[in-house]
Amino acid sequence: MRIALIASARHPIRDPFPGGLEAHTWTLSKALRARGHDVTVFAGPGSDPTLGVVEMPLRPVRISETARQDPSMAASHWVQEHHAYLQLMLDIAHGSARYDVVHNNSLHYLPVAMAAALSVPVVTTLHTPPTPWLESAIQTVLPCPVQFSAVSDHTAAAWRHIVPSATVVRNGIDTQRWQAGPGGEDLVWSGRIVPEKGTHLAIEAARIAGRRLRIAGPVGDTEYFESCIRPRLSDSITYAGHLSQPELCELVGSSAAAVVTPCWDEPYGLVIAEALACGTPVCGFARGALPEIVTPDCAHLVAPGDCMALAKVVEATIGLSRTAARHHAETFCSMEVMTQSYERFYRSVAA
Repeated sequence: MRIALIASARHPIRDPFPGGLEAHTWTLSKALRARGHDVTVFAGPGSDPTLGVVEMPLRPVRISETARQDPSMAASHWVQEHHAYLQLMLDIAHGSARYDVVHNNSLHYLPVAMAAALSVPVVTTLHTPPTPWLESAIQTVLPCPVQFSAVSDHTAAAWRHIVPSATVVRNGIDTQRWQAGPGGEDLVWSGRIVPEKGTHLAIEAARIAGRRLRIAGPVGDTEYFESCIRPRLSDSITYAGHLSQPELCELVGSSAAAVVTPCWDEPYGLVIAEALACGTPVCGFARGALPEIVTPDCAHLVAPGDCMALAKVVEATIGLSRTAARHHAETFCSMEVMTQSYERFYRSVAA
């Protein structure tokens, strides 16, 4: 198939990835291309050139001084993103015949709002809880011409009030790149370091459990990192930085267990799939989609926010089979399973 894959305009699609969405887009693009599809990725500047990227330049938009005085004037980066997606959708509308399906894998509302202007099917993956701009876009044309997928049953249910029947296609990871590791003695926490990911709670649980904790990931909220994370770093709580995929695979694979501590309803949790692929069992909070991703063979989940309970299951988690963790990743969280599901979804909407 000829697939237009719309990605983030703000963050480049390249390793080390700014977040799970960018990693997912990179993996999906590579997998579709490997299976013989013609994939054009529309993404932000600085993205991996091997993806066949067409850049969406975030160039300054000429806004007059008079217009800037308007109380409704949005931040400059918002205007730049809006302009980039607006231009992109107009360009695709003029060349729709080049594609069999357009897959909006961004979080932006314009690909949904402007889908009716295209002569080819548009699909959108729901990666987050409901947002006001996207809900508004869905109601631009009724019935909405866009077909939706969701990354989990939990996410599909969260959107059901406005998207009655999203097809669930769970995120997957390349189990050839995420290889099983030998394990170790320390705990690991990985992901974007922002309040909603709860890095500080992982630190508290590790302290109570008496285990070393290694932290890795991009700092998405500098104030949070400087006030809640850096002061707690020590010989037993260390920050490894924003690692490339091979470096992160080595870190996670050499850990005894992965700690996952969402403070929000996690739509999926790619770090869980990555940990399991490394053979590293998971302990974390039963929040959002986490309970539907793991099984008792590879994870122990406790009530959200309960660091004491989380600390108490650390040893039991370490005792789980690393082989079972790896097997679950291969059969449930793999790139192959995800890609085949997207292929079926594309063909169903393009028929």
